[in-house]
Amino acid sequence: MKNVLISGGTRGIGRAIISSLLEKGYQVAYTYKENKELARQIDEMARDNCQVAKGYQVDICNQNAVKQLIKDINNEWGNIDILINNAGITKDKSLAMMSYEEWDMVIKTNLYGVYNLTRECIYPMLRQKDGRIINISSTSGINGMRGQCNYSSSKAAIIGFTKSLAKEVAHFGVTVNCIAPGGVETDMTQKMSEAERKKLLEGVPMERLCMPDEVAKIVVFLADQKLCPQYLTGVTIPLDGGLGL
Repeated sequence: MKNVLISGGTRGIGRAIISSLLEKGYQVAYTYKENKELARQIDEMARDNCQVAKGYQVDICNQNAVKQLIKDINNEWGNIDILINNAGITKDKSLAMMSYEEWDMVIKTNLYGVYNLTRECIYPMLRQKDGRIINISSTSGINGMRGQCNYSSSKAAIIGFTKSLAKEVAHFGVTVNCIAPGGVETDMTQKMSEAERKKLLEGVPMERLCMPDEVAKIVVFLADQKLCPQYLTGVTIPLDGGLGL
């Protein structure tokens, strides 16, 4: 049984990924920042279905907290085979109006969180010469988006991080890949006005948002050593409904 750690697991994409991985028989540890009730629901749902999921309330920007998290998981399960860097936030605003705090918060969560988690997970993967790291970026990191200088910068950096790390660890049998979804149907997008949704869908041939379970399907593929070849590494898969065509 493979052990998975995913950041940002209680909502949207993260929750869909957890559900899909549990169905495939993985043990899933996940982080969340605030909502204990949603975490309780996930853990309870897993137990009811004879599955294993465990939530950890952790600020992934805090390096010491992340070190303790990885230590706790390793003590209980022995190792982490698959890391999914999913947690991310937005603080959208034009750069002229963006405060330092709004810039800093997004960069720390979306990028420093990836560093902290990956840095702690990578050594055991290198020692066992096996492991899969899956990063969730965004089409905003490929194309850039107005009002998202902070978010687009963080997501573009994740793509560069994926490529660099893939080169470093390929010799050890560890793969590093990235998924770049377009707009995803989540709680946040459901609150958008019709005008905002229309603007978000401009240039998308499929004329709809991506569904969380569609992201989860790509994650499950990349995580599965029987389906996804080890030779696939360092790639960014755009899940954008044709936006990049």
